[in-house]
Amino acid sequence: MIAIGVPAEGNDEPRIGLTPETVKKLVKAGATVTVRSGAGLRSHFSDQDYTDAGAKIAKTDADSVSGADVVFTVRRPPLSIAKSMKKGAALIGMLDPFADAEGLDALAKTGVALFAMELMPRITRAQSMDVLSSQSNLAGYKAVVDAAAAFERALPMMMTAAGTVPAARVFVMGVGVAGLQAIATARRLGPS
Repeated sequence: MIAIGVPAEGNDEPRIGLTPETVKKLVKAGATVTVRSGAGLRSHFSDQDYTDAGAKIAKTDADSVSGADVVFTVRRPPLSIAKSMKKGAALIGMLDPFADAEGLDALAKTGVALFAMELMPRITRAQSMDVLSSQSNLAGYKAVVDAAAAFERALPMMMTAAGTVPAARVFVMGVGVAGLQAIATARRLGPS
């Protein structure tokens, strides 16, 4: 039986390493999952949601990862979390391997196996694990929503008794994953 741990993320990260839906699937497959109390609150998941999915709730980050074979995070955790993990356990998340080489080296020296999800191959078979595309997709959507809020006018053409407001024109630079989502979002909002 594999033991999975999920610590809380830093104050600047609202996401969490596992959702209750995924916890339920992992528990059904025979894994035990321990989640830090309150870790899912900023993602709108309560401790009760995790308990209902079959997870155990731990009081501290150290308690959530100490017996785990695998630890899921969104971003690179502090060194203290890796030091609380058992030797040979796997730490899986967006570890930002090209920044803060000293911090990454310190993590590696703890004896924990590191898996940087942003280095997953961007191929069809690995698409469900492609954290860069999924986050770029959301970034493209949010960019248009934020731009619409800053624009302070209606985006689609509006015909009113006082006259017609022309449709906004949206210019998206780049047609990668984020750009394509930005174009689709802008079209759904109605500009030309």
